Amino acid sequence: MKVTKISEGPSAAALAVETVGRILSAAKVNVNRTLRSANDPEVGGPIIDLDGEDSGLLIGRRGQTLQALQFLVNLIVRKQFEDVRVALDVERYRERRESSLRDMASKVAERVVQTSRSVTLEPMSPADRRIVHTTLTDNPSVTTESTGVGDDRKVTIMPQREN
Repeated sequence: MKVTKISEGPSAAALAVETVGRILSAAKVNVNRTLRSANDPEVGGPIIDLDGEDSGLLIGRRGQTLQALQFLVNLIVRKQFEDVRVALDVERYRERRESSLRDMASKVAERVVQTSRSVTLEPMSPADRRIVHTTLTDNPSVTTESTGVGDDRKVTIMPQREN
């Protein structure tokens, strides 16, 4: 594989954008790459937006293809920039997914409070479970817990026990 040097001392963002471009080009996926943020403090590195005619291919079932692509990009970028985390987003999918998870978590929490019965959600990625946990962390009526192993890890939302 031919490696082209970006310039003397490339930034993590430049390397990430180039890496995404190479992977997508090799996969013959036609999308545009836009650097949303060179160093987002919440992410811990660059955020790259992808959009275009083939963008639907990049999300996959429950975002699994997008997660895999992001994992590869991070693997490559971290060889040069150890503490950097690259985030990829396809047509604001992550934003929409986070919003729908927050809504779902709040609705399920209301149901748990009304029925006083725990609800276990479908298996989720670590990132999705984290969104559910953080959404409900300030809710005094419920607690959350992750159970299961590997791809079968789920969040259970339980009524808060009286002390």
